[in-house]
Amino acid sequence: MALIESGAVAGQGISPKRKVRAGEIFTLDMPPPVDPEPLPEDIPLDVVYEDADVIVVNKPASMVVHPAPGAQTGTLVNALLHHCGESLAGIGGERRPGIVHRIDRQTSGLLVSAKTDRAHAGLSEQFAEHSIDRRYLALCWGRPDRADPRLGGLDAVGFEDGGWIRVDAPIARHPQDRKRMAVARSGGRHAVTHLRVLESFGPAGAAFASLIECRLETGRTHQIRVHTLHIGHSLIGDPVYGRVRSPSRAVASDTLRERLLSFNRQALHAATLGFVHPATGDLHEFSSELPQDMNELLNLLRRND
Repeated sequence: MALIESGAVAGQGISPKRKVRAGEIFTLDMPPPVDPEPLPEDIPLDVVYEDADVIVVNKPASMVVHPAPGAQTGTLVNALLHHCGESLAGIGGERRPGIVHRIDRQTSGLLVSAKTDRAHAGLSEQFAEHSIDRRYLALCWGRPDRADPRLGGLDAVGFEDGGWIRVDAPIARHPQDRKRMAVARSGGRHAVTHLRVLESFGPAGAAFASLIECRLETGRTHQIRVHTLHIGHSLIGDPVYGRVRSPSRAVASDTLRERLLSFNRQALHAATLGFVHPATGDLHEFSSELPQDMNELLNLLRRND
């Protein structure tokens, strides 16, 4: 099942739940063998907060959270093992960080990890109850407009006070590409994203890009990227789910047009993280400024306007 879920098995209608029929042919791309345990690596970390139970880091884009086929070294787990050292009490009796949530490799921003069993249990419970406050900043194509009749006509979309748009659409593996996720027509895992526009860029009524805030109610794989695609406003730079909408020269400078088209990752940043400390019961809230690449693009958009 793990090989199917990772996209290593190719074949028509492949699914972990489907029975295989006689005569069907599938292709297996077997991943290389890996070390049973991640090894500590001296990788610089931007530590926002740390105590005996938890550590909050500001993950850069391009860093994988957990070792996986194709990325066995240089991950956040490798860095945490080295950084925490003897202070890592471990999970389940092993000296390893407790990864309770992940963000995509090319998404930057805040992530909390447990250093002890009690912290792992407490944080895991909060994530299961969807009580963790997770907010992202993103740059998307166009403007998700509540007045847009096409947007209002989607069954998955609702409108809330404060300018929030609620996207309630289940997510599952893409039926033809197991490495992608998609809004499921039936089944799938419950997924809810709240988003609102903070700034728009371009002519009134015809914005070509927007800065949006996204608040996660659930935390599914690629959730924000899939939901913004579903409502017709995919993220700028997204190599998997992006749908490029290059603005015309009438509304955007050549410099801006080139930067928009060459932005080489999804413009998505985990900007706010809030949780109840699993040991003390205190509420902790952290924020992270936009990384350099997103900030430079945002400033270009503002100057163009």
